Amino acid sequence: MRLRYFSHSACQITTDDNIKILIDPFLDNNPTSPVKSKDVDADFIILSHAHGDHTGDSESIAKRCGSTFICVNELANYYAEKGFEVHNMHIGGSHKFSFGKVKFTIAHHGSVTNDSVYGGEPAGIIINSCGKTIYHTGDTGLFLDMKLIGEMNKIDYMLLPIGDNFTMGIDDAIKAVEFVKPSIAIPIHYNTFPVIEANPEEFREKAAKIGFKVRVLEFGEEIEL
Repeated sequence: MRLRYFSHSACQITTDDNIKILIDPFLDNNPTSPVKSKDVDADFIILSHAHGDHTGDSESIAKRCGSTFICVNELANYYAEKGFEVHNMHIGGSHKFSFGKVKFTIAHHGSVTNDSVYGGEPAGIIINSCGKTIYHTGDTGLFLDMKLIGEMNKIDYMLLPIGDNFTMGIDDAIKAVEFVKPSIAIPIHYNTFPVIEANPEEFREKAAKIGFKVRVLEFGEEIEL
């Protein structure tokens, strides 16, 4: 299984069976993404919440690829009304798909579409696939229930924001890593815009001091999980 990080919160998981899962594909209007939506395929698109810098190019990709949206109920209904294939879920629920299991967790943020439609609760995403567990926190502040997430799931890879202002900054992200105890933490949601500038090397160094491993991915980099 492979993980490719495009920048901001956008990434793609490709399973051993070549099923492609996109998360928060903000690409065309993303000044830091080296990849455009026309270059990306998706069998499934998982959205953490409805903000435009996360839904991004979902519709154009889904139209071209026939992708299925996986998101919380209100946001799934929004896309269903537009004629897309959707799978409705909600916080705390899980479902087995062809590529593995998806579960949504709480996240502390907001969620409204570019056309001012309420998108339901923001969410974190836990994916179990190919023997690995990935926790993409979505946009969130620090919350104590991350401890429960870490206790109930052996997280191999935790993708979490460090950009501050709209989400956790570096110090809160370090505490989140302490709570969850992933094998590897991957910083996301930073340096897309001036207001969320952050140094991922600072995050790596602070995590190392308390015994946690961080993998900083270059924008567009793909790694084997």
